[in-house]
Formats: sequence, structure tokens, C-alpha cells
Amino acid sequence: QVQLVESGGGLVQAGGSLRLSCAASGGIFSQHAMGWFRQYPGKEREFVAAVSRLGSASKYADSVRGRFTISRDNAKNTAYLQMNTLKPEDTAVYSCAAVVPGSIWSIPDGLNDYDYWGQGTQVTVSS
Repeated sequence: QVQLVESGGGLVQAGGSLRLSCAASGGIFSQHAMGWFRQYPGKEREFVAAVSRLGSASKYADSVRGRFTISRDNAKNTAYLQMNTLKPEDTAVYSCAAVVPGSIWSIPDGLNDYDYWGQGTQVTVSS
């Protein structure tokens, strides 16, 4: 059973940056692909970014590509989401997720692709 704990959320002005962290425990971190999702009030979670088991491949939603960067440090059992040039529409609860994928290159982007979820961290971008 993998436990995921996010941190790094907060309030930032438009154009600013935040780095979210996702600390994992209870499993072999390097066996898991990692993803970040966000959720607006009253809406379903949506895909933001994902990274393969060894960090060699990544995928982004069109809305964040070029502004956000996903990475991971397998020695620290932690995944990151660096968010730059933040916009008010980035305001949401951000959650990380983990899954043991079918291949070392896999970077799942669907809600149902992931088995483990963190509790989420609030990101608020003021205009």
C-alpha cells in the first residue's frame, strides 16, 4: 500500500511560481509512474502531468505545457510539480497519484489509470 502526501500549495499572485512535492511511502517508488491532477469545485479531477518510472518520459495537459514541469527523485521517494507563470485559472486542489504501470515507459493520463492518491493541496492564484 502506497501513501502519498502533497505539500507546497498556497497563495501566489498571477505570474508567480510554486513547487509542489509528493512524498511517497509504503512501496518501491521507482516502480510507480507518477501523475498530478487538479480539481475545480464541483468538477471531476483533470489530468495535469505525468512522469514515467525512471523520469525519462513525461506528458502534459495542453493547458499547462510550457509552464509546468514534472520531475521525480527516486532516491528521495518524491515527485515534484514546478509551476511557473501561474494564472488565476490554475486555482484548484492539486493531487498526486501513483500506479505500477505496464511498462517502464508508460505515462498514464487517465483518472482510472491510477491506484493511489494523495489528499491534495490547495493552490490559489490571485489576479
